[in-house]
Amino acid sequence: MSKNTFGQLPAVTIRAADGAQATVTLYGGHLVSWRGSDGRERLFCSRDSALDGSRAIRGGVPVIFPQFGARGTGMRHGFARVATWQEAASGTDNGAAWAEFSLSQDDLPQAIATAWPFDFALRLRVTVQASSLEISLRVHNTGSQPFPFSAALHSYFTIDQLDQARITGLQRVRYSEETPPDALQAEEVLQFADKLDRIYHQLPGPLQLESGGDTLRLAQQGFTDAVVWNPGAQDAAALPDLADDEYPRFVCIEAALIQPDLLAAGAEWHGSQQLEFSSTL
Repeated sequence: MSKNTFGQLPAVTIRAADGAQATVTLYGGHLVSWRGSDGRERLFCSRDSALDGSRAIRGGVPVIFPQFGARGTGMRHGFARVATWQEAASGTDNGAAWAEFSLSQDDLPQAIATAWPFDFALRLRVTVQASSLEISLRVHNTGSQPFPFSAALHSYFTIDQLDQARITGLQRVRYSEETPPDALQAEEVLQFADKLDRIYHQLPGPLQLESGGDTLRLAQQGFTDAVVWNPGAQDAAALPDLADDEYPRFVCIEAALIQPDLLAAGAEWHGSQQLEFSSTL
């Protein structure tokens, strides 16, 4: 593990013996780069994203906690992605390299801590080796009162071209869009024409993203749902931290716990996502 910067942000790079690596900024506990042992970047980050701590990073894997989107009265997508995390531990295990980062109530600015007055501890662990990456998030209620929370890993994956990307594993899964009612996906393969914003509920198994001769397998535990998102041309143009020509170069497939869970005093919740890519080229 080595300390460096990403833009203006202090960061840590985790390197496995086989050359695979991942970079995490302390601002947001934000995974901003993942390269397998082949050296190819697998995560998308916008060239227009602020990298100075003034706002959340557009791209990589933002940690969403304790609120998803605007589904609550707090900060949109929660405060974890704009708080400063602490380095907790690092090491190697059977050739894999890993690092852990922590965030607690004591790390929050006073205004945020006052608005969400619960004692908690988050633990984020990133493990990398060869063509695989695992992200693990633990939520511990360290206080005396239960609290509700949602969580997600808002992953942006780089692709060759949006209209050629294909996602499988969602057939017959119930999904919600911006307007009701819910629906079941009939198609075996999900493809993109323009904007897409869906919450898939209660995933039955892993997903696969195919793009440009690469296949990315996504499995998750603890996170019950998945969000599939791309803003399309019109919404992308309205985002100040996304260049107009960038939206065809990524797909978000988020491991998520959308419906708030009530975490009892002293209890812990654990969610994880395992990613592995392979190439047919």
